[in-house]
Amino acid sequence: MPRPGRRLASTCIGTVTAGLLATGAALAAPEAHKGGQGSDIAMGAYLDYGPSGIARIPSLSRWLGGKEIRVGHTYLPGDRWAGIEGNVGFLEDWAEWRQAKDDRMFVLNVPLQERNEERVPDRQVARLIRAGAEGAYDHHFRKLAERLVDLGVPDTVIVLGWEMNGTTYTHRCAPDPENWKAYWRRVVKAMRSVPGQEFRFDFAPNRGKDAIGWTECYPGDDVVDIVGMDSYDQDPGRSFDDQVSQPYGLQQHVDFAKAHGKGISYPEWGLFRRGDNPEYVRRMLKWIEQHRPIYHTITDYCPHGVWQCKTNPQSSKVFRDALAPDRPGPVTPTPVIPTPVIPTPVVPTPVVPTPVVPTPVVPTPQIPTPHVPTPQIPKPEVPTPSPVVPAPVSPSPAVPSPAVPSPAAPAPVSPSPAAPSPAVPSPEAPAPVSPAPVEPGPAVPSPAVPSPEVPAPVSPAPVDTPVPVPVPVPPPDSPAPSASPSTKPSPKPSPVAPKPDPAPTTPPPPPVNSKQWCMPLNFGEWLSKLIGAQSLCVKFDWGKDSGFWPF
Repeated sequence: MPRPGRRLASTCIGTVTAGLLATGAALAAPEAHKGGQGSDIAMGAYLDYGPSGIARIPSLSRWLGGKEIRVGHTYLPGDRWAGIEGNVGFLEDWAEWRQAKDDRMFVLNVPLQERNEERVPDRQVARLIRAGAEGAYDHHFRKLAERLVDLGVPDTVIVLGWEMNGTTYTHRCAPDPENWKAYWRRVVKAMRSVPGQEFRFDFAPNRGKDAIGWTECYPGDDVVDIVGMDSYDQDPGRSFDDQVSQPYGLQQHVDFAKAHGKGISYPEWGLFRRGDNPEYVRRMLKWIEQHRPIYHTITDYCPHGVWQCKTNPQSSKVFRDALAPDRPGPVTPTPVIPTPVIPTPVVPTPVVPTPVVPTPVVPTPQIPTPHVPTPQIPKPEVPTPSPVVPAPVSPSPAVPSPAVPSPAAPAPVSPSPAAPSPAVPSPEAPAPVSPAPVEPGPAVPSPAVPSPEVPAPVSPAPVDTPVPVPVPVPPPDSPAPSASPSTKPSPKPSPVAPKPDPAPTTPPPPPVNSKQWCMPLNFGEWLSKLIGAQSLCVKFDWGKDSGFWPF
C-alpha cells in the first residue's frame, strides 16, 4: 500500500528533519498503561524507511510503556534496479540496529520490477514478467543477497513482490500468473545461491480478492517460508467480521498457511478508509493475539497510524492500552518527615517506706501424743490344787421368816468374810479388793457380778437373819484367790491334778421382799467359761420408812 517512489522523493527532506522528528516523538511518550497483549510476539511499526525511522523506534517504545520494538521494517526503492540491488545507504543503519540485539528482526520489502509505482499497463507488465521468468533479472537479486550478507544481516525476512494480487505495482501477478510464479522461483533461487545467506521469503498479498485471488499466485511451499497478509481498514468488507469471513480474507489466510505448514505474518496493517476506528484496532489486535503470527508491523503514518498520526486519538488509545506491558509505573517514594521526639519529663515518685509490722509469733501448743499401752493379756496359768480340795458346797438360800422383826436392834453378828469371787485377769491386772462390810439388811445378798474392767468381790451385807455364805466355785483355768490381797498364790505341783467340771452356777434367786433384784447374764459359752456366771442386781430401799413396805 505505501508508495516507495513518493518516499524516495522526500529522502533529503526526511534526512534533514530526522533529528527534529525524533525529538518531537520523544516528547509524545507518556506514562505506562496497563495491557501487554502479544508481549511475546515480535512487534514493530513502519516509522520511516531510513535513519529517521530507526531513530523513532525508542520513542515508540517509551510511548508504549517500555514495550520492546523487536521488528525493524523498511522498503527498498523500486524506481531503478540499483535501488533493488541494495545500493542505498540506509541499509547500513538498519543492519547496525539489527545486530544490537539477537532477538531483533529485520524485515525488508523488495520490489520485483523497476518503475514499480509508475502505473505500467498490463500488456507491458506481462512482458516484464516473462523476461523475469526466463532469468533476465537474476543478477540484480544476486547482488542484493550479497549486499545483505556483507552487512551482517543474512537472516533478513524478504517480503518479495508484496500485494501481488492488486493493481498498484508493476510487479503485480494478474497479467500473467503462471510466469509470475516462475519469476518468483528464479529470484528465490538466485538469492539462496549466495553463500552465508539465511533469508526467509514472505509471500504477502492484500486481504481479499482484489485483481486476482492470491492463491493463484502462490509459487510453492519450497520457495515460501512465511504466508503474510497486508490488511487495512477498507473494503472489501464493512466490518471486521466481514474482513475475517470474506473470500481470501483473514480466516482463509490462516487456514491456507496452516494447510501448507507455514507461519503467518502481518507486514502491514492499520487504519484507512473509515478514519479513526478503535473497534477495528481492538479486533485486529485480538486477532493477532489469537493466531500468534511470527511478527506484525503497523504502518504508522497518516492516515494509517496510531502514534505519529494525531488524527486517530481513539484508535491510538486502544492500541497503546492493548500493547503496553502490564507493569506498575515508577513508585515515587514518599518523603519521610521525622517526627520530633519530645522528651517526657520524668517525675520522681516519692518512695514511702512501708512500716514493718512484726508478725506475732503464736506458740504452737505442744499436744503430747497419748501413749496407749498395748494391753498385755497374761496367759492364765493352770493352778495345781492342793491335795485337799474342799468339796464345793452349794449354799441353800434361807427363806426369811415372815415374822416382822422387833424394833429392837438385833445383835450384831460378825460377818464372816466371804471368799472373793475369782478374779478374771484384765488388761490392767487390778489388785484384789478387800471385802468391805456392808450394812446388814433383810435381803440375802448374792455374789456381786464382777465388772469386766475392775472385778471386785462384794461382801454380803449382814442381815437380821443369818444367811449362809456360798462357797464360790472357781472357774476352770482360773487361779484360786489367796486370802491375802497382796500375795500372789503360788501353785504347788501335785501328782494328781483333778480337773473340775465347768458348770455354770446359777445365781440363787433373791429372797422374797428383798431389797436386791438380780438378773442372770449370759456371755456365751466361751466367755462364761472364762469369767464365770454373772448376774445383774439392783438394790431398792423398801424399808418401813420409805412408804413401800408391802408387809
